[in-house]
Amino acid sequence: MGNSVLALRAQQISESKREFKARGSKLTRCEACLLAEPLCICAGIRQAQCSSAVCLLMYHNESFKPSNTGRLIADIVPDNHAFRWDRTEPSEALLALLDNPNYQPIVVFPEENVQPQRVIKSVQRIDGKKPLFIFLDGTWREAKKMFRKSPYLDRFPVLSISPQSLSNYKLRVAPHEHQLGTAEVACVVFAENGEAEAAENLTSHFVDFRDAYLRGKRSKFVEV
Repeated sequence: MGNSVLALRAQQISESKREFKARGSKLTRCEACLLAEPLCICAGIRQAQCSSAVCLLMYHNESFKPSNTGRLIADIVPDNHAFRWDRTEPSEALLALLDNPNYQPIVVFPEENVQPQRVIKSVQRIDGKKPLFIFLDGTWREAKKMFRKSPYLDRFPVLSISPQSLSNYKLRVAPHEHQLGTAEVACVVFAENGEAEAAENLTSHFVDFRDAYLRGKRSKFVEV
């Protein structure tokens, strides 16, 4: 399977009635990593042997943003799925994925304001089912909105993580120091739930991406 976030991005571009433009839109970018071509990091990607799957539920134009790190997860985990979030008309493919008996859907989200009976700290694997980690990909405010307004997720357990270290994510400024970017959250999830290779490869990929992105901001290359 390829990178579902890039596939979603291509689909949204083809369906869009107007071009999405952000700071740095005139930059010549690699079509895969979305960095300036001289800063491309694609050669360093190492896909992991992974017994889990991921589903990225992406807020509106999130897949367009060069600063998005959800697509880094899709680079590393072979079984990856991405969908644009819609409050009233969720994708039929998304609903089918959630109902697929081969998967064990788990929503990744902080435990605050979540019913205690839904919260889990680690995944107990079910025989014959592959854990499907569902990441709500957007700003913190957008992720909270997606969580509250997605009733089709209400039947699934919520995996809450408590990383002990502060974020190194410097591409966007989170409202609170302890908040992590989507890829960083995934690194913790994988490390704490039996996917050591995925955690290691994603951490390396994220660091490469972050450093290249920040080099671009400090040089003549302008990013979002």
